[in-house]
Amino acid sequence: MNQKSTIALVDDERNILASLRLALEAEGYKVRTYGDGAAALEALTEEPADLGIFDIKMPKMDGMELLRRMRQMSDMPVIFLTSKDEEIDELFGLKMGADDYIAKPFSQRLVVERVKAVLRRIAPKDGQAPQTEAARIVERGKLKLDPERHTCHWDMKAVTLTVTEFLILQALAQRPGVVKTRDALMDAAYDDQVYVDDRTIDSHIKRLRKKFKAVDDDFDVIETLYGVGYRFKEA
Repeated sequence: MNQKSTIALVDDERNILASLRLALEAEGYKVRTYGDGAAALEALTEEPADLGIFDIKMPKMDGMELLRRMRQMSDMPVIFLTSKDEEIDELFGLKMGADDYIAKPFSQRLVVERVKAVLRRIAPKDGQAPQTEAARIVERGKLKLDPERHTCHWDMKAVTLTVTEFLILQALAQRPGVVKTRDALMDAAYDDQVYVDDRTIDSHIKRLRKKFKAVDDDFDVIETLYGVGYRFKEA
């Protein structure tokens, strides 16, 4: 997977671009670097990448605007680099649909591990029996999920989901009526080596609901059990 994966690294700090590029190339990834969001958007429109690492605060076009525009044409997984802890709240408050975030200052090793984790989640697991079960199309009422094609439809209308959103919804829909704790949803959507807090899952659930309500204002099948977790409503 490494040898074939291309990473778009976008940051206005040259030393970060240089150091992360070296660290990622040492792992076998192909890395394309950009010093601002506008340049990255133009390049990624012409030639998509497998994963993006976007700094939030940049000139010309910040990382959140870059992701907003990218989401109009691609569900490429994205990891955000944040310069202050407070931005994490802002980031998920805006429900931008990033797949992960890393707060500065960070170690190159951490970034490499997060990249591996996100790419593992989107990589096909050929030859593994458990994947056969996971790859089956899930149909629950108006919902249709196709894991192999990474497509989602509600009442025959397409709903574009990020990798993380898809995995969370799949975990809920596979067993309607069964309550999934936040920890269980983290296990379903994130690699064990990646730490995320409860607010991250809550933010993804809010974004899922928003996307489905955009195609059906009566969407209500993801239920919250306060203090426990979430479940997919039984038909």
